[in-house]
Amino acid sequence: MAAAPPPDGQEKVIAAAQHIVKSLASSKNAADDMIRILSGFDNRLSLMSDLFPPPPPSAAPVDSILEADEGTSQGDGDDPDEDDAVARAEARWDAAADVIERWESPAAGDALVFDSREDAEEYLAAAACVAGAPGPRADAALQAAMARLEDEFRHLLVRGAPPLAAEDLQASLLRRLSLTVPSFNSSAVDLDCPSFAQHHASAAEGGDEQQGGRSSASDDEISPYLIAPDTVSALRDIADVMLRAGYAPELCQVYGEVRRDTLMECLAVLGVDKMSLEEVQRVEWGVLDGKMKKWIQALKVVVRGLLAEERRICSQILAADPNAEEECFTEAAKGCVLQMLNFGDAIAIGKRSTEKLFRILGMYEALAEVLPELEGLFSGEAKDFIKEEAEGILARLGDAVRGTIEEFANAIQGETSRRPLPGGEIHPLTRYVMNYVRLLADYNASLNKLLECWDTELTGVDNPNMTPLGHCVLMLITHLQCKIDEKSRLYEDEALQNIFLMNNLLYIVQKVKDSELKTLLGDNWIRKRRGQIRQYSTGYLRSSWTRVLACLRDDGLPHTMGSSSQLKAALKDRFKNFNLAFEELYRTQTSWRVVDPQLREELKISISEKVLPAYRSFVGRFRGQLEGGRGSARYIKYNPDDLENQVSDFFEGRKPNA
Repeated sequence: MAAAPPPDGQEKVIAAAQHIVKSLASSKNAADDMIRILSGFDNRLSLMSDLFPPPPPSAAPVDSILEADEGTSQGDGDDPDEDDAVARAEARWDAAADVIERWESPAAGDALVFDSREDAEEYLAAAACVAGAPGPRADAALQAAMARLEDEFRHLLVRGAPPLAAEDLQASLLRRLSLTVPSFNSSAVDLDCPSFAQHHASAAEGGDEQQGGRSSASDDEISPYLIAPDTVSALRDIADVMLRAGYAPELCQVYGEVRRDTLMECLAVLGVDKMSLEEVQRVEWGVLDGKMKKWIQALKVVVRGLLAEERRICSQILAADPNAEEECFTEAAKGCVLQMLNFGDAIAIGKRSTEKLFRILGMYEALAEVLPELEGLFSGEAKDFIKEEAEGILARLGDAVRGTIEEFANAIQGETSRRPLPGGEIHPLTRYVMNYVRLLADYNASLNKLLECWDTELTGVDNPNMTPLGHCVLMLITHLQCKIDEKSRLYEDEALQNIFLMNNLLYIVQKVKDSELKTLLGDNWIRKRRGQIRQYSTGYLRSSWTRVLACLRDDGLPHTMGSSSQLKAALKDRFKNFNLAFEELYRTQTSWRVVDPQLREELKISISEKVLPAYRSFVGRFRGQLEGGRGSARYIKYNPDDLENQVSDFFEGRKPNA
C-alpha cells in the first residue's frame, strides 16, 4: 500500500534528505543510518515510509549502528562491520560539512539561514553533526557554523524585540499572563523545555486553540513580549547546538550584550535616565520631582514585568545549561538594575530639602516592596551583590527620610516672617505644615518603622500608647503652635490676636479630626485644643466688648430723682460713648475674617447674647429721660434690631469703606 503523500511544508525537508542519502549511498547500510540520523533531527521523517525502500533483512540494526558511531575513530580495518560504520560516519560528516560550506560560499550572499525554517533545521542538524567530529574539515566547518550561528543568534535577538511604548511596559507587563511560546513543529536537535510543555498543557486543559503561536485570548488579556514568541524557539535551538559544541562563552557574550542594550532602552522608554550624582544635585526641583515619580512607577514595572519576563525568556532559550542561563541573565539584567539603584542612591545621599520627603518615602516604599522579588531573580554572587546594594540604598533612603523630617522641624522653628496677616486669617505656615503633616499619615507603616528608634523629647502625654509617627506629628504640630503663638503677638489689638489664634488652631484641629492624624494623636488631644479655642473666644469677647458693655451699666450714673440735668447729661455721655465704641468695632471687625463659617456664626451669636440684652435693658430704663428732648435721636441711634443687623456683618473680611 502506497504511503500517504507528505503534508504541505515538508516536501523541501524530504527533498533535502533524499539528496543527502543519494550522496552517501556508499554502503548498503547508508539509507538505514540516514533515516535514524534525520529522524533524530525531525521526527516527521521517521513516519515517511516512502522516503527509502525497505531495508534488506541483512541490514544492521539501529543499536549496532549507534555502537559503531561511538567507536568510529577507533576502527583498525580488521572488522568489516566496524570499517563500514566508520565509512558511514565519515560520509555523514562530509555531508554535514557540505551543508555548512554551502552557506559560506559566495552563492549564499547575505542570506540568513533562519529566514527559512527548513534551511534552519538542515543547518542546525549539520552543525550538531560536525560538533566533535575529527579532521581538519570538520574543525573548519564547526568554526564556520558557530560563527554563523552566533551572528544569526544576535540577529534574531535584535529582530525579535518588538518596539514597546511606555504604556505597554507600564500597564501590560504588570498584568503578564502565561504566554504560549511556539516552537518549530520539530526541532533540529533533541530539545525539551519543561516550561514549553507546561504552556502547551495549560492551553490544552483550557481548551484554547493556538492561533499563530498565541493564545486565542483577547488582545487586552495578553501582555507584550520582550522577544517575539515565534523567535524564542529558534534562539533556543541555536543555543542548544552552541552549548553542546562548547561555545557557551561566545553565546553568553552575545546574549548579554544585546539583551542588556534592549533592557536599557526599555528603561529610557519608562523615563528612567542615567544620571550621575552631580547631575542629580544640579537639576532643578521641578525636573527632579518628575524623574523621582517616574522612578517609583518604573521600579515595579522593571522588577515584576521587565526582569521577570527576561528571566522567563532566558530560562527558555538556555534551558540546556543552567549555568549559562544564570550568566546570561545576570549580564543582561545587571546594567538595568544598577542604573535604577544608582539613581536611588543619588537621591538618598543628595541634599535634603522638605519638598523631597514624600518622593523619597515613595522611593523607599517601592524599593522595600520589590526587594525580595528583585533578589529572587538572581542567584549566587550576583544575588548577594544585588541584595547588599539594594539594602544599603534602602537604609540610606530611610536616613534621608529621618533627616528631611528633622530639616522640616527646624524650618518650622526657624520661620521668621514678621508681617501680620490682615484680618487675622490663617497663616500660610499653618496651611503648609498641616497639609504636609497630613500626608505623613499616608506612610504610616513605613514611618513607624523608620522613626521607631528616633529620639524625641516629646513623651506623648496626650496618649501614652502613641506610635513613633504619632510622636513625630505631635512634635511638628507643637512647633507650629509655638510659632503661631509667637506670630499672634505681632498684632497690637488683643482681640485680633485672639481671632488669629482661633482661626489657626481651629484649622489645625479640623485637619487632624478629618484625617488619619486623629488616630495618631487621639481624641484627648482634640478635646484639649477645642478647650483652647473656647479660651481664645472668651479672650476676644473680653478684650473687644468690655468697654462697650461698660457704657450700658448703671454704675456711675447720678441717683437724682426725676429728670435731673445731671442724669440726662450722664446718659447722653453713655449713649454717645456706646455709639462711638460700637461703630469703631463695626468699622474694624467687619474687615476681620473668621474663616470657619460655624465659628464665625458662634462668635456673632456670643456678641449678640452679651450686647443686645444689655442694650435693650438700658434703653428701656432710660429712654424716657431723653425722649422729647432736643436731639434725643442723636444719642439713641440704634434700636436692638439695628444692632443685631450690624453684628451680622462682623468677621466677613470686608474691605474698609466697602
